[in-house]
Amino acid sequence: MTRTDTPPTWDERAQLTTFLDYARDTARAKCEDVSAENARKAPLPGSPLMTLSGLINHLRWVEYFWFQVVFLGEDDKGPWTDEDPDREMRIAVDFPLPDLLKEYAEQASRYRELVAGRDLDAKAERTNSSGRQVDLRWILLHLIEETARHNGHLDIVRELVDGTTGV
Repeated sequence: MTRTDTPPTWDERAQLTTFLDYARDTARAKCEDVSAENARKAPLPGSPLMTLSGLINHLRWVEYFWFQVVFLGEDDKGPWTDEDPDREMRIAVDFPLPDLLKEYAEQASRYRELVAGRDLDAKAERTNSSGRQVDLRWILLHLIEETARHNGHLDIVRELVDGTTGV
């Protein structure tokens, strides 16, 4: 998989979207050639939901939440509930990792189009958890941070389940 962190142009939108794509591609690269069994293993005793499948599904649903629910104001149809706020990670082991990766990539393509057609200063339809109305720029920065942080988790989980390390 080819990953690039150098944008085609140096404007703010290109830099933000390039880094988000780089982080997404890194998440997918960390799952390359993993066995179905290892994709479902949770090697950290204190984190029973932290599987490769769970992390990829979480990233997918986090983007859904920020782009569709918060930014566009759509109804929240995510898998989580008040009783099971991490359900997207729990149910991920019921799906083949290649399917989750494919859905994540397809969704990223749709969100790339959404971002291309909106001003970075455009305000979200809904507020964030602290009651602030964020803009699209903030959402992109948040998703870069969230994805990069979880890439570290993917690194650790991958090394623990099958010894594979990456850059």
